[in-house]
Amino acid sequence: MSLRPSSSLPLSTPSLLALLAIMTVALALRIYKLDAHGVYLDEKFTLVASQGVVQEGSNQHDVFFTPGKPYFTPKEFHKPKRLADYDEAIARSDISNSPAYTGLLSLWIRVFGISDFSVRFPSVLFSISTVWLIFLLARRYTGSVRVGLLGAAVAATEPFFVAYSHVARAYSMTIFMSLLATWLFLRILDRLGEDSRSNERNVFRANRGLWWLYAGYGMAYAVSILGHTLGLMVFVAHGLYLLLYVRGWSAYVGFGLAGVLATLTLLVPWFTVYAGKYLFMTMAYQAQFYKHLADTNPLGNGFGIILPATMPNVFSAALPVVADLFWLTNGLATDLLGRRNVVIELGAGVILLGIVLLAERKGQTGQTRYNQTLFWAAIGVLLGTLLLITIHTGQAVVLTSLPLFGYVLYQAIQHYGQARQRHFLVLMGLLLLTPTLFLLIIAFRNGHTYGITQRYTSFSFPYAVIIVGILIDQLFRLPRYLVGILWMVILIKTVYIMDLNKRIFDDTAAKYTQFGVPRIKNPYMTAATSIEAQYTHGDTVLYPAIRLHPADEIERTFWPFSIKDAQMTNLYLPHDATYYQRMDTTQTDRIWLVKGHTGQRVLIFDFKGNTYRY
Repeated sequence: MSLRPSSSLPLSTPSLLALLAIMTVALALRIYKLDAHGVYLDEKFTLVASQGVVQEGSNQHDVFFTPGKPYFTPKEFHKPKRLADYDEAIARSDISNSPAYTGLLSLWIRVFGISDFSVRFPSVLFSISTVWLIFLLARRYTGSVRVGLLGAAVAATEPFFVAYSHVARAYSMTIFMSLLATWLFLRILDRLGEDSRSNERNVFRANRGLWWLYAGYGMAYAVSILGHTLGLMVFVAHGLYLLLYVRGWSAYVGFGLAGVLATLTLLVPWFTVYAGKYLFMTMAYQAQFYKHLADTNPLGNGFGIILPATMPNVFSAALPVVADLFWLTNGLATDLLGRRNVVIELGAGVILLGIVLLAERKGQTGQTRYNQTLFWAAIGVLLGTLLLITIHTGQAVVLTSLPLFGYVLYQAIQHYGQARQRHFLVLMGLLLLTPTLFLLIIAFRNGHTYGITQRYTSFSFPYAVIIVGILIDQLFRLPRYLVGILWMVILIKTVYIMDLNKRIFDDTAAKYTQFGVPRIKNPYMTAATSIEAQYTHGDTVLYPAIRLHPADEIERTFWPFSIKDAQMTNLYLPHDATYYQRMDTTQTDRIWLVKGHTGQRVLIFDFKGNTYRY
């Protein structure tokens, strides 16, 4: 049952320096251009909810919609909020999702302010902590410091981790908390595997001294689900592992009590009394809404490509999601390599694998010169393949090498011969597969492909990273004739990953940043800074008001015009300011400052339609 390794694996000085270098790179990648691009739609949901504000003013009627009161001030906007305000804000602005992260961010903003750098920095901290925890997990349960370092290095540069550390949303927090739960899960099993506990029939005596670990596990479980409900899939994988390998009742009682207490004290109140009670209703509405779009307008609906959930459509949607979970295969399913080229490259890869297998068989009989000949033959096949096709990126070389890497992974798994290590690999597989399989099941159940997205499988990333670390570690045990080829591919992939991270920094990697055209710095913060600098007593700020066209009663708001631009700008204005502001229903794009003494209009910001409304 225990997965405890045989030694504590202390870090040597070179290993410690390598880890510090990796963590430094990870931090640099996560804070670089952290506030260079304005907050986008999902971040807006989080920000207004964190301030107890409902988008479109459902809980601000006295501020925006009092009859005979056309003006409002930042002081009125920022008046103290009640718990009910935050609850309604999460329910209406963020579909009852992520209360743990929203609450944490609200406290964070009170201390560190609401600048884009500040509100995104918690995601940086959680992402950095994930890199550190991946190192600890991989080192301990593979029995190899090198695997830990390789896993940390892959995590440090993983594009999803980098991109979502630049986003003020719950994903980085939930990934870390669910990974922490996995760490605690394994540590508890370690302790229960001690001889003094494994032979103890009384489950409470067997668990003596472990209740603080169970409490931490229960808290991580609850916070993960209150960060994102799909975080539950990590704990489903934990349960499957228990059923596979754990026979003693001590673990079942301990984890059961931790789960039940966390559920009763934290989850049940949220999902029955507070805003969480609307979550499943909202999800059901969304399932019907997107199903209707998939059936009637799959391409031009304004929400992206939403297709009916047929087997080919689900496979096409899932392929890039699964491929991009792994550092090595990132982008292979979406880069335009062409079907003909893909067939040629994979065919060449199979030939290379055949050569390697033949070389291994001959090498076992002592025919070393034959191995050298096969090395050059392998290089010849690879180069010949590259001549047959036009290669615009190194991705074609990576694709050609996939059969070889598949074999290397097989060898790596064979290397871990101890039962404890094999059990750890099974757990990694369960944690990798469960969230993705759940998404596919839900897609077929709901009848559309909208939910098959990378961020909804993000809780699998740490375990994919560890598997890649195990694979790369195997390269150090390969014959020389093969090592050169595969390290060249790793180098090519590293260049590709760093280029992808550069595109993330430049805001042109649409899959990760939602945008192909770079955003400017936060337009609302820019506008608020300009208002604060230019406003004098007697002036009036005018906000654009777009007429709303609700699709149904659920989308209908109190007022026929949107007040989002006013709300977002007021988030950044001084809380005690008494600037006179009002909505201008005669135009839809510009924030104006009207000077009180002269009536002169000073342009504060022009959104230019949806150009700067991210």
